[in-house]
Amino acid sequence: MRVLTIIPTYNELESLPKTLQRLRAAVPASDVLVVDDNSPDGTGQLADGFAAEDAQVHVLHRKGKAGLGAAYIAGFKWGLEAGYDILVEMDADGSHQPEQLPQLLEAVEQGADLAMGSRWVPGGSVVNWPLYRQAISRTGSTYARLMLGLKIKDVTGGYRAFRRTTLEKLNLDLVDSVGYGFQVDLAWRVAKLGLRIEERPLRSWSASSERQR
Repeated sequence: MRVLTIIPTYNELESLPKTLQRLRAAVPASDVLVVDDNSPDGTGQLADGFAAEDAQVHVLHRKGKAGLGAAYIAGFKWGLEAGYDILVEMDADGSHQPEQLPQLLEAVEQGADLAMGSRWVPGGSVVNWPLYRQAISRTGSTYARLMLGLKIKDVTGGYRAFRRTTLEKLNLDLVDSVGYGFQVDLAWRVAKLGLRIEERPLRSWSASSERQR
Protein backbone atom coordinates (compact mmCIF):
# COMPACT_ATOMS: atom_id res chain seq x y z
CA MET A 1 0.00 0.00 0.00
CA ARG A 2 1.37 3.41 -0.98
CA VAL A 3 1.68 5.72 2.02
CA LEU A 4 1.80 9.53 2.01
CA THR A 5 2.60 11.42 5.22
CA ILE A 6 1.29 14.98 5.10
CA ILE A 7 3.13 17.57 7.19
CA PRO A 8 1.64 21.09 7.29
CA THR A 9 4.18 23.82 8.05
CA TYR A 10 4.26 27.45 9.02
CA ASN A 11 7.57 28.73 10.39
CA GLU A 12 9.01 25.28 11.17
CA LEU A 13 12.52 26.01 9.90
CA GLU A 14 14.13 24.57 13.03
CA SER A 15 11.98 21.48 13.56
CA LEU A 16 11.23 20.29 10.02
CA PRO A 17 14.70 18.84 9.20
CA LYS A 18 14.69 16.60 12.27
CA THR A 19 11.10 15.50 11.66
CA LEU A 20 11.81 14.62 8.03
CA GLN A 21 15.00 12.77 8.89
CA ARG A 22 13.31 10.73 11.60
CA LEU A 23 10.32 9.95 9.41
CA ARG A 24 12.43 8.82 6.47
CA ALA A 25 14.43 6.58 8.81
CA ALA A 26 11.40 5.16 10.65
CA VAL A 27 9.19 4.49 7.60
CA PRO A 28 11.37 4.58 4.46
CA ALA A 29 8.48 3.40 2.29
CA SER A 30 6.37 6.46 3.08
CA ASP A 31 6.41 9.40 0.72
CA VAL A 32 6.14 12.84 2.32
CA LEU A 33 4.17 15.92 1.35
CA VAL A 34 5.13 19.16 3.10
CA VAL A 35 2.25 21.63 2.82
CA ASP A 36 3.74 25.05 3.48
CA ASP A 37 1.61 28.15 3.99
CA ASN A 38 4.19 30.59 2.66
CA SER A 39 6.26 30.57 5.84
CA PRO A 40 8.14 33.87 6.19
CA ASP A 41 11.08 32.08 7.86
CA GLY A 42 11.91 30.11 4.70
CA THR A 43 10.48 26.73 5.71
CA GLY A 44 9.06 26.23 2.22
CA GLN A 45 12.41 26.80 0.56
CA LEU A 46 14.06 24.44 3.03
CA ALA A 47 11.49 21.78 2.13
CA ASP A 48 12.25 22.36 -1.55
CA GLY A 49 15.87 21.53 -0.79
CA PHE A 50 14.91 18.22 0.78
CA ALA A 51 12.66 17.45 -2.20
CA ALA A 52 15.49 18.14 -4.63
CA GLU A 53 17.64 15.54 -2.89
CA ASP A 54 14.95 12.94 -2.13
CA ALA A 55 12.41 11.84 -4.76
CA GLN A 56 10.03 10.69 -2.01
CA VAL A 57 9.68 14.20 -0.57
CA HIS A 58 7.23 16.60 -2.20
CA VAL A 59 6.24 20.18 -1.40
CA LEU A 60 2.90 21.92 -1.88
CA HIS A 61 3.20 25.70 -1.61
CA ARG A 62 0.13 27.68 -0.58
CA LYS A 63 -0.28 31.44 -0.88
CA GLY A 64 -0.68 32.18 2.81
CA LYS A 65 -1.61 30.96 6.26
CA ALA A 66 -5.13 29.56 6.02
CA GLY A 67 -5.20 27.16 8.96
CA LEU A 68 -4.40 23.55 9.73
CA GLY A 69 -7.65 22.17 8.38
CA ALA A 70 -7.28 23.85 5.00
CA ALA A 71 -3.69 22.63 4.75
CA TYR A 72 -4.69 19.03 5.41
CA ILE A 73 -7.60 19.20 2.97
CA ALA A 74 -5.21 20.44 0.28
CA GLY A 75 -2.80 17.63 1.16
CA PHE A 76 -5.54 15.00 1.09
CA LYS A 77 -6.69 16.11 -2.35
CA TRP A 78 -3.11 16.08 -3.64
CA GLY A 79 -2.54 12.59 -2.26
CA LEU A 80 -5.80 11.17 -3.57
CA GLU A 81 -5.11 12.52 -7.03
CA ALA A 82 -1.64 10.96 -6.89
CA GLY A 83 -3.10 7.56 -6.05
CA TYR A 84 -1.92 6.93 -2.47
CA ASP A 85 -3.65 4.21 -0.43
CA ILE A 86 -2.99 5.55 3.10
CA LEU A 87 -2.76 9.24 3.96
CA VAL A 88 -1.24 10.28 7.28
CA GLU A 89 -1.55 13.45 9.34
CA MET A 90 1.66 14.39 11.20
CA ASP A 91 2.77 17.58 12.95
CA ALA A 92 6.07 19.15 11.97
CA ASP A 93 7.04 20.30 15.45
CA GLY A 94 8.12 16.92 16.80
CA SER A 95 5.11 16.32 19.04
CA HIS A 96 4.23 13.30 16.90
CA GLN A 97 6.88 10.61 17.00
CA PRO A 98 7.65 9.22 13.51
CA GLU A 99 8.82 5.99 15.13
CA GLN A 100 5.22 5.31 16.20
CA LEU A 101 3.79 5.60 12.69
CA PRO A 102 4.14 1.84 11.93
CA GLN A 103 1.48 1.18 14.58
CA LEU A 104 -1.05 3.34 12.76
CA LEU A 105 -0.17 1.87 9.38
CA GLU A 106 -0.54 -1.64 10.79
CA ALA A 107 -4.04 -0.82 12.03
CA VAL A 108 -5.12 0.38 8.56
CA GLU A 109 -3.51 -2.59 6.86
CA GLN A 110 -5.46 -4.84 9.23
CA GLY A 111 -8.77 -3.27 8.26
CA ALA A 112 -9.23 0.06 10.06
CA ASP A 113 -10.70 2.84 7.96
CA LEU A 114 -9.13 5.40 10.29
CA ALA A 115 -6.31 4.75 12.76
CA MET A 116 -5.80 7.38 15.44
CA GLY A 117 -2.88 7.86 17.79
CA SER A 118 -4.38 8.26 21.25
CA ARG A 119 -2.87 9.82 24.35
CA TRP A 120 -5.79 8.82 26.55
CA VAL A 121 -6.09 5.05 26.07
CA PRO A 122 -4.12 2.49 28.13
CA GLY A 123 -0.50 2.72 27.04
CA GLY A 124 -0.85 6.28 25.75
CA SER A 125 0.87 9.18 27.51
CA VAL A 126 2.15 12.72 27.26
CA VAL A 127 5.68 13.89 28.06
CA ASN A 128 6.52 17.27 29.59
CA TRP A 129 3.01 18.61 29.25
CA PRO A 130 2.02 21.03 32.05
CA LEU A 131 -0.99 19.91 34.06
CA TYR A 132 -3.18 22.71 32.71
CA ARG A 133 -2.54 21.57 29.14
CA GLN A 134 -3.35 17.98 30.02
CA ALA A 135 -6.58 19.12 31.69
CA ILE A 136 -7.61 21.22 28.68
CA SER A 137 -6.92 18.36 26.25
CA ARG A 138 -8.71 15.74 28.32
CA THR A 139 -11.68 17.98 29.04
CA GLY A 140 -12.03 19.08 25.43
CA SER A 141 -11.83 15.52 24.15
CA THR A 142 -14.35 14.26 26.71
CA TYR A 143 -16.77 17.10 25.99
CA ALA A 144 -16.63 16.53 22.22
CA ARG A 145 -16.99 12.77 22.67
CA LEU A 146 -20.09 13.10 24.87
CA MET A 147 -21.73 15.82 22.77
CA LEU A 148 -21.26 13.93 19.52
CA GLY A 149 -21.86 10.44 20.86
CA LEU A 150 -18.41 9.19 19.92
CA LYS A 151 -16.58 6.27 21.48
CA ILE A 152 -13.17 7.75 20.65
CA LYS A 153 -11.08 8.58 23.72
CA ASP A 154 -8.80 11.16 22.07
CA VAL A 155 -11.06 13.08 19.71
CA THR A 156 -8.74 16.08 19.33
CA GLY A 157 -5.57 14.10 18.59
CA GLY A 158 -3.95 14.92 15.26
CA TYR A 159 -1.76 11.89 14.54
CA ARG A 160 -3.91 9.84 12.16
CA ALA A 161 -3.81 7.46 9.22
CA PHE A 162 -6.73 7.42 6.78
CA ARG A 163 -7.53 4.71 4.31
CA ARG A 164 -7.95 6.19 0.86
CA THR A 165 -11.54 4.98 0.58
CA THR A 166 -12.38 6.73 3.86
CA LEU A 167 -11.41 10.12 2.50
CA GLU A 168 -13.17 9.39 -0.76
CA LYS A 169 -16.41 8.84 1.17
CA LEU A 170 -16.10 12.22 2.87
CA ASN A 171 -17.05 15.34 0.97
CA LEU A 172 -13.84 17.23 1.62
CA ASP A 173 -15.18 20.33 -0.11
CA LEU A 174 -17.72 20.72 2.70
CA VAL A 175 -15.13 20.56 5.50
CA ASP A 176 -14.30 24.10 6.59
CA SER A 177 -13.58 23.58 10.29
CA VAL A 178 -10.30 24.87 11.73
CA GLY A 179 -7.92 24.18 14.61
CA TYR A 180 -8.76 21.33 16.95
CA GLY A 181 -12.30 21.55 15.61
CA PHE A 182 -11.02 20.17 12.32
CA GLN A 183 -9.82 16.98 14.00
CA VAL A 184 -13.09 16.58 15.88
CA ASP A 185 -15.08 17.24 12.72
CA LEU A 186 -13.26 14.62 10.64
CA ALA A 187 -13.51 11.98 13.37
CA TRP A 188 -17.24 12.66 13.68
CA ARG A 189 -17.76 12.45 9.92
CA VAL A 190 -15.95 9.10 9.72
CA ALA A 191 -17.93 7.72 12.68
CA LYS A 192 -21.19 8.96 11.19
CA LEU A 193 -20.50 6.86 8.09
CA GLY A 194 -20.23 3.78 10.31
CA LEU A 195 -16.62 3.17 9.34
CA ARG A 196 -14.11 1.33 11.49
CA ILE A 197 -12.03 3.58 13.74
CA GLU A 198 -9.17 2.23 15.85
CA GLU A 199 -7.10 4.03 18.46
CA ARG A 200 -3.51 3.02 19.10
CA PRO A 201 -1.53 4.18 22.16
CA LEU A 202 0.52 7.28 21.44
CA ARG A 203 3.28 8.95 23.42
CA SER A 204 3.15 12.65 22.66
CA TRP A 205 5.91 15.13 23.49
CA SER A 206 5.42 18.83 23.94
CA ALA A 207 6.88 20.63 20.97
CA SER A 208 9.23 22.72 23.12
CA SER A 209 10.60 19.63 24.85
CA GLU A 210 11.09 17.82 21.56
CA ARG A 211 13.14 20.70 20.15
CA GLN A 212 15.52 20.31 23.12
CA ARG A 213 16.09 16.58 22.63
